[in-house]
Parts: sequence; structure tokens; C-alpha cells
Amino acid sequence: MRDTYQNGSPAAAGDGAHHLKSLILGHSIRPRRTVLERAKQRALQHDAPSADAQGVRIDLRTPRWQDLSLALPGSKSRSASVLQKSLARADRDPTIRRAFDKLRTRLRQTAQEHNWTSIGVMGPTSGCGSTFVAVNLALSLSRVPGSRTLLMDMNMRSPALADAFDVAVDGPMADFLSGHTPLGAHLVRTTETLALGLNDEVEENPAEILQDGATARTLERMRAAIRPEIVIHDLPGMLTYDDATAFLPQLDAVLLVSDGTQTLGRELKECERLMQGHVPLLGVMLNRARADSITRYT
Repeated sequence: MRDTYQNGSPAAAGDGAHHLKSLILGHSIRPRRTVLERAKQRALQHDAPSADAQGVRIDLRTPRWQDLSLALPGSKSRSASVLQKSLARADRDPTIRRAFDKLRTRLRQTAQEHNWTSIGVMGPTSGCGSTFVAVNLALSLSRVPGSRTLLMDMNMRSPALADAFDVAVDGPMADFLSGHTPLGAHLVRTTETLALGLNDEVEENPAEILQDGATARTLERMRAAIRPEIVIHDLPGMLTYDDATAFLPQLDAVLLVSDGTQTLGRELKECERLMQGHVPLLGVMLNRARADSITRYT
């Protein structure tokens, strides 16, 4: 981690600059967490007519990827959100697009090598741009022909993906995770290669929801049913609340987003300490860094 920051603070950033740098770091690889193994065993106890190759039973009536409803942008609001405008600018900027494409390729290779599916994207604190990174990474992944990328809005304190994609939401994420909303009624596809799990309600106690055993069972059944290659989970700041820490057992790896205008070296170190023994740190995405400071991070 010492290569991602200098002297306990990030490099200086200039107003209006928006440069991205990705680093895939070498960290110890842990096997899949025992909480998911327990979730699989509990799922086997439910009556269902079929099971996938990993032993999780799936009702034949459960929608598969191709059965998910197609949601077209424009169904939620008439005016573009701040995040929508930022994403539109990023899509037109070849430098930003190349940065995400490079990260996408390295992420896919690492995930395939270690059989990873669930990736968390978070910053040390709020406002680091984790949603911006999660959305652009998911869009880049979905540009691979024949791929299947699922983007989940797990920031239940400040849900933003529905506004980012301008797609209407059919019920809160909490109801889906608890099992009260069926998979086919909650997840939607925007393209043949990208699906979304959205949220339209702020929760008072999201950490309790994220570490509930029902959440682990729902997510395991979801992956077994629609078989995504990669699931990107957009999460709140790790040091701001305990939500992201509570969700670590459901992740295969974490991508940290460091804001060049506010993130401190000690915050990155603390995030790494909290993840140690739970989930590998896939890398750090440096956001809003001044162009002449990027070399310090390589």
C-alpha cells in the first residue's frame, strides 16, 4: 500500500482535474468465506426442484439472465442528475475511458484466475467517487461481447444508481435482500450484457441488513440463477459507517477508490487493516488526481 500514497497524504489535486489511475496490487488470496458456505448449506434445506453445479438449489421458475426484464433509460425522470452528466462527460473522454478499459481487462483476468465473482467498490470515506468508478467499470465490463455484468446498489444510505441510469426502481433493495421481492421483479437488464440491482429507499440500519443471513442466501441464489461473470457492489465509505465492513464476507475482493483531493494515507492503511483476514484488496483507483502527480503513484 505504501506505493499508493506519499508521506501520509495524497498528491495535490487541481480544481477541475479528473484523472484516473488504477493499480492492481499483490495481496494474499483467501478462499471463499465460510459464511457463504453456510449460506449454501442453508439453501440446500429449502425445497426446490433443481440445483446448480455448486449445490445451491434453484427453482426452475426463477428467471435466468435472458429472462430479466429490459429497462430502458428515461423511465425514472426527465432531467439528468449530476452523476448522469458526469458519466456522460466521462464516456466522451477517451483518457478516462481507456483507464477504465485497462482496469476492466486486469480485473477480468484476475477474477478468472481466482474464480472471483463478487467485487466491492468503496472509498475510505464518502465523496471519493466510488459510484462514479463502479458505474464506469460496469459499463466497461459490459462492452465485452457475450459477458454478463451485474451492478448492485448496496449503498442504502445514499442510493444513486437509479438516477445514474435513469431507470425506475421496483421496490427497495432491503426487500430484495430479505427475500420478500422475487429476483425477477427486482433485477433488470439495460443491455444484453449489463444488469442492475437498484434501490429507491434510504435505510436507517443498512449494516444490519447487509450482515443478515437472509442477505447471504439471497445473493448466493441470485448468482446461481443468473450466472453473472462479475458482480460489482457499489458500497458506502468504509470508515464512515460499518456497512461496508459488515458486507466484506459476501465479497471476493475489494477495489478502493482514493480521492486525490481528500483521501489521506492513514485512511487507506486503516481500510487495508480492516480488510486483512477477510477479503483481498484488489487495488486502488486514484480519482481526481492532478496530471503531474500521477507518476508518484506508479
